Amino acid sequence: MAELATIARPYAEALYQAAGADAPALKAQVDALAAVAANAELRQFADNPKAVAAQVFEVVSGIAGNNGGSLDAKVGNLLRAIIDNGRLAALPEIAAQFQALVNASSGVSDAVVQSAFPIADGQLAEVVAALEKRFARKLNATVEIVPELIGGIRVAVGDEVLDTSVKARLEQMKLALTA
Repeated sequence: MAELATIARPYAEALYQAAGADAPALKAQVDALAAVAANAELRQFADNPKAVAAQVFEVVSGIAGNNGGSLDAKVGNLLRAIIDNGRLAALPEIAAQFQALVNASSGVSDAVVQSAFPIADGQLAEVVAALEKRFARKLNATVEIVPELIGGIRVAVGDEVLDTSVKARLEQMKLALTA
């Protein structure tokens, strides 16, 4: 996937520079395009030699635009460039890198909180507050339910992982006992 990241980086940076202060507002549209481009049937249509670039643009922008109206001109230009260069498959990675640029400029990081059980909103607010102190930055937390953890939570912020799950503790005990 390093190749896909290398392809996506210039597109994400160009959109971020073109958007300037409007970058956070464009994030939702870029995410919608990425979701549409992740569809295998749509990519098959786009790769069809009989499909003209204008048709592909109309289909993709029409589907993505249904969620929130028409696309911003900058996002539309990005989509045209991606389709013209045959890089539609890279759009989800472009969206991820664009989001990383927006987060970096605002001092916010995305955090994935994995839990064995659903977390109530009040508890999640407390967990996020503690994690923000631990990681020394503001976090946008999303919760995933992973029953295999047995209990506790596992948090991933970028490349940092904090694992306080029962499963991790059992693995540590297993290693200590077999060593």
